[in-house]
Amino acid sequence: MNIAYVRVSTVEQNESRQIEALEKYGIEKWFTEKVSAKDTNRPQLQQMIEFAREGDTIYVHDFTRLARSTKDLLDIVEQLKVKGIRLVSNKESIDTSTPTGKLMLTFIGAIAEFERENLLERQREGIAIAKREGKYNGRKPFTSDKFDGLYSRYLHREINKTELANQLGISRPTLYRILSECIHT
Repeated sequence: MNIAYVRVSTVEQNESRQIEALEKYGIEKWFTEKVSAKDTNRPQLQQMIEFAREGDTIYVHDFTRLARSTKDLLDIVEQLKVKGIRLVSNKESIDTSTPTGKLMLTFIGAIAEFERENLLERQREGIAIAKREGKYNGRKPFTSDKFDGLYSRYLHREINKTELANQLGISRPTLYRILSECIHT
């Protein structure tokens, strides 16, 4: 069976570019999700690995869709190999069932991880310089006239976290940060 795994990091991103690129492989089963690849604990990824059987081929647009770190990528590839599942990357034109494909996968994974670490380091350096020059003050503090009333409703279980975040016009991660600050103050 030809299986595809498509992932974008955020809800705002669109997966159509990946889907269009993979359609040429005659995909019979699609696994799609909008979640970060910070780890491998992703519902659709886990369902796909569980679903796939010996002899199946999994197609991804590129290896960064599977994992952000070389270790995670190689762990996923090993899981698939043990089950007798072939992995093909469209962008890199690599098939992990071949020795050359496995070697290239390791190189690409290491390079992608290296690029990500460099990006984060440059970001930290830029923030440090901006702070020193007084141009960076960090995240603006959250303020809302509605917070106390809505927070009270949340504490009395009249609304849940999703409703609280929606009514405040903030994301769930921002809400978690604010709630954490409420608890610790």
